[in-house]
Amino acid sequence: PSGFRAGGWSPMVTDHDPWLQVDLREQMEVTAVATQGRYDSWDWVSSYLLLYSDTGRIWKQHRHEDGFVGNVNSETVVQNKLSHPLKTRFLRFVPLDWNPSGWMGLRVEVFGCSYKSYVADFDGRSSLLYRFNQKSMSTVKDVISLRFKSHQAEGVLLHGEGQRGDYITLELHRGKLDLYLNLDDSRSKFSSRRVPVTVGSLLDDQHWHSVHMERFNKQVNLTVDSHSQHFQTKGDGHSLEVDYELSFGGIPLPGKPGTFLRKNFNGCVENLYYNGINVIDLAKRRKPQIHSVGNVTFSCSPPQLVACTFLSSSSSFLSLPSAAPATGEFSVRFQFRTWNPEGLLLSVQLSPSPQKLELQISNSWLHLTLHSAGRQRSEVSAGRRVNDGLWHAVSLTCRNLRISLTVDGEPSSNVDLWEQVESKGSFYFGGCPPMDCHVHTPAFQGCMQLISINNQLLNLTHVQQGFLGSYNELQRFCLLSPRCLPNLCEHGARCSQTWSSFSCDCSGTGYSGATCHNSIYESSCETYKLSGSSSGFYFIDPDGSGPLGPTQVYCNMTENKVWTILSHNSTSPVRVPASSPQKPYNVKFSYNASADQLRAVISGSDQCQQEVVYTCKRSRLFNTKDGSPLSWWLDREGERRSYWGGFLPGVQQCSCSLEENCMDMNYFCNCDADRDTWANDTGILSYKDHLPVSQIFIGDTNRTGSEAVYHVGPLRCYGDKSIWNAASFYQESSYLYFPTLQAELASDISFYFKTSTPSGVFLENQGLKDFIRLELSSPSVVTFSFDVGNGPAVLSVKSHLPLNDRQWHYVRAERNVKEASLQVDQLPLRFLEAPADGHLRLQLSSQLFVGGTASQQRGFLGCIRSLTVNGRSVDLEERAKMTPGVTSGCPGYCSGSSSLCHNRGRCIEKNNGYICDCSQSAYGGTTCNQEVSVSFDRESSVTYTFQEPFSVMQNRSSQVSSVSKDSRAREDVAFSFVTSQRPSMLLTVSTFSQQYIAVILTRNGSLQIWYHLQTDRSPDVFGPALGNLADGRLHRIRMHRVGKNLYVQIDQDIHRKYTLSSDAELILIRYLTLGMENLDEEVMKAASKGFIGCLSSVQFNHVAPLKAALTNRGSSLISIRALTRGNVPASGHDCNSHHHPLTLPPAVFSGVVTAVVFIAVCALAVVSRLLYQQRQAQRNSSIKEEHRHSTYTDYRTELHLHNSVRDSVKEYYI
Repeated sequence: PSGFRAGGWSPMVTDHDPWLQVDLREQMEVTAVATQGRYDSWDWVSSYLLLYSDTGRIWKQHRHEDGFVGNVNSETVVQNKLSHPLKTRFLRFVPLDWNPSGWMGLRVEVFGCSYKSYVADFDGRSSLLYRFNQKSMSTVKDVISLRFKSHQAEGVLLHGEGQRGDYITLELHRGKLDLYLNLDDSRSKFSSRRVPVTVGSLLDDQHWHSVHMERFNKQVNLTVDSHSQHFQTKGDGHSLEVDYELSFGGIPLPGKPGTFLRKNFNGCVENLYYNGINVIDLAKRRKPQIHSVGNVTFSCSPPQLVACTFLSSSSSFLSLPSAAPATGEFSVRFQFRTWNPEGLLLSVQLSPSPQKLELQISNSWLHLTLHSAGRQRSEVSAGRRVNDGLWHAVSLTCRNLRISLTVDGEPSSNVDLWEQVESKGSFYFGGCPPMDCHVHTPAFQGCMQLISINNQLLNLTHVQQGFLGSYNELQRFCLLSPRCLPNLCEHGARCSQTWSSFSCDCSGTGYSGATCHNSIYESSCETYKLSGSSSGFYFIDPDGSGPLGPTQVYCNMTENKVWTILSHNSTSPVRVPASSPQKPYNVKFSYNASADQLRAVISGSDQCQQEVVYTCKRSRLFNTKDGSPLSWWLDREGERRSYWGGFLPGVQQCSCSLEENCMDMNYFCNCDADRDTWANDTGILSYKDHLPVSQIFIGDTNRTGSEAVYHVGPLRCYGDKSIWNAASFYQESSYLYFPTLQAELASDISFYFKTSTPSGVFLENQGLKDFIRLELSSPSVVTFSFDVGNGPAVLSVKSHLPLNDRQWHYVRAERNVKEASLQVDQLPLRFLEAPADGHLRLQLSSQLFVGGTASQQRGFLGCIRSLTVNGRSVDLEERAKMTPGVTSGCPGYCSGSSSLCHNRGRCIEKNNGYICDCSQSAYGGTTCNQEVSVSFDRESSVTYTFQEPFSVMQNRSSQVSSVSKDSRAREDVAFSFVTSQRPSMLLTVSTFSQQYIAVILTRNGSLQIWYHLQTDRSPDVFGPALGNLADGRLHRIRMHRVGKNLYVQIDQDIHRKYTLSSDAELILIRYLTLGMENLDEEVMKAASKGFIGCLSSVQFNHVAPLKAALTNRGSSLISIRALTRGNVPASGHDCNSHHHPLTLPPAVFSGVVTAVVFIAVCALAVVSRLLYQQRQAQRNSSIKEEHRHSTYTDYRTELHLHNSVRDSVKEYYI
């Protein structure tokens, strides 16, 4: 500190970056700190950082979001309890904010207790051996605890092994702590499959880190500082057998003193305990159990290195003078660590001028560039992925007309010079002053140490004291923060970071979003059907964003009910070998889902069942003298069940007894009659709490003539209880309450609502200061607001139509540590970025109020259904039964569980019924289930012109640092077609900025999808179907893109996922064209062939162009392009006979008949057009077709999307 004044500490106004340091004289355990302002003054500190150190030279910040809350006057004491105790000697209080009408002033008090410390210092060539009293030590429980601070990123802390293959190793690797543990004797310690459990990051920062490992049998907890991992060991072993000794600090090689198998630990260890034994205390007292190898001392050596931190990516720099070198020679050496993939490390002017040498990180590599006037710049690269947070050593030397760059001791990269050069002026590290800086690379953000110029090591303390060089935005010690610890990416996603933020790689997880929170799959087969899918295999995620992963099921949508089918490993009939009640035949069923996933699917379904078939000849089920069953099965919890399919739980009978048709009425099962002929007992198990069958036991096939065959069918469930779970609110003061929302780091809320009132709160949860709220703030605006400690954040979506129209509207809100989002119906998704380095945790304490608030004001009047919180359905109906002013369910035709309107049709309530609004559907009819089809010839097309996009309300937040973003790129495309022509142009979407999407058939009839999102790159081309689709049959195509992910479905049997090279969105879509299209040079050659055939049920996002063409005649948005008036596409009943949709059956699918009718009519139109064209071709046989080149080689070998000639066209409006 610069000085004290009476009544407390207050720095001079001229002090630069002031702080107050407290020396506790010895190591103490600090639990809390308290502050006051300077006595009887206007000087106080309103917020501050707390740093700690055990040496007073290397400091670390106590992690606390936005620092600690200080004072609002000079007299009140404000105490802050630490989230975890600090074991330290020195504390430093760094003011962040203070009284704007006065100045900084502090009186501090520190709370804690004394701390007993046993330390041992290892120099990288030493270790301690704890030798057992017997040959080996076998334990089923182990507790190991210690604290350490390390000078290096590598080093063994603990190791023990047994001759049978057991081993345990605690080892620092790349600045993280790895635990290798094997209890299975059969697995060799030298196995290449050794996979560690890893915890921690940046553990080589020369600060203390605590380690605690606890094992009981196969269950292990490993904690480093406050970050824990729980895991279970593999194999069958339960005990750890270690022979002779445990080594600490290294693994000495037997018989070779001073030789070690792995790199030894270099640093200090404190309070090392193994199963209650204080190892360092025994070593210090020279007990015979402890053997010392090398030089182990019992006091920690002081840190030798002092680092500095470059804080700003725009203004940080360190300027150091050059020591006098020999002519034509200079050298620079330093070490750095960073997370950023870009940054300027070093720059220096060279003479003769003008020449400049720059060393920078670019794309995670080191790049050395020499700029010389009048000559081409010279550049070399070295190192790779140097932004991994580890220390990297750099050596830059100039000698003998060559500049050499060496990174981490690897072979050097060289730049040859034209003439002798020498450094001129200062060396700039990390950046440069604005007047001397003309580079576009951002300044370096990270730490540097061991800086030497011309072989002279520079003292960074002298720099801070102003004796050497100059600097800006520098901190004396290393403040690199591991933002991926803890890993805030969910569902096993990989975390990567920069200086100021982190990002999540969701690939392969089945989830998406900024933190991989949202499942990319639907929660049930019922939801897939409502979205327009047909029968097939699908992944479902029954708990949405919850911890359970997705599982693959078969969705059968051909019946009135939508069945979810989960198979197991033995669905075929199995003949039972000889068995008896004492040794029954046993089969364990393995399902393609975990036990928790099965439980979630079953609990979320209306009904579940499983068929059990037992075919027998002289093989009984229950017919015994003492009543004990001869056969039984286990439910999902492993409980024994002896009732057979079709009967009630707990009763040993079969379905024939319930139906009174057993072959012998003296018995309750057909097989219990014990006949010499084949009999059968078949039934359905339907008690949900017992499903599915996990094992079956059969015990009566060892008698002469006994035979049996069993068959356990797959688990089959239907219904989704959450979709129509609803409650109606009739009083503004009424609400439903539920347990507190678990939303500290991430949460998502979704539901449907309908109302006639202009405003009302959907739900609210409050804390002491934090809150979260979703409300209808006006008739057309839904608002999502919350506060995590950074001030209220508000995110709103405005609809161009009223939302209080008594129709269902969908709302989904999500908040995580990186952003918040709000979706209303199909309106653009709105985003709000979280402020950098703001508060992360949403601290809630009250109950979750649904339909109102705790103040009983601004309550919601209307109906809410399908409320899901964090992937779990909230049971509104059950809670509504006991709440005044609220009733279960929602009145009205459109609130039923069956879908009255299909294919995106919208159900609208009427006084005496309902109607279906099919305006956003590609289908027509009273229930939106009639195909809309058009027949095309070669030169014809239908073009839909998109209107100028309407302006969407910009979100405003009270946070200045928050940024609002537009919706993410996504497209939904669906259509059916019949054709025999190849190649063919099916569909194109083009923008004003020359972007396009094209779907074509190649010359061999295979499907190709072209995405051209960035005009300076080649388009992405995918071929999901290599077979001939120009076969005169009906085919259905569905495409769905979110960001870079493209999902394609062809008919019912082809499902593909592709990754685009860009996630850019289509900017200002101009046209959607069906059939022939002539854009410009970037257009496909397939366009010149047009399309001959039938197209039906075309949907692009919320646009149905064919339907618009037939129902909006005269509209300026629809045009027909053809050579002659006779070539206008045929439409109406010629190509759209009476049939049902192909993939969205309303209830009972009559697809076979309708598809035949549709194909027949389309085929007739195609044949007629082909005959017409054949005649035209005979008349114009002199016309020769241009040879069309192919410039792409991969997927582009058959068609080229870039060389089509625009024909002279006329437009006729429908």
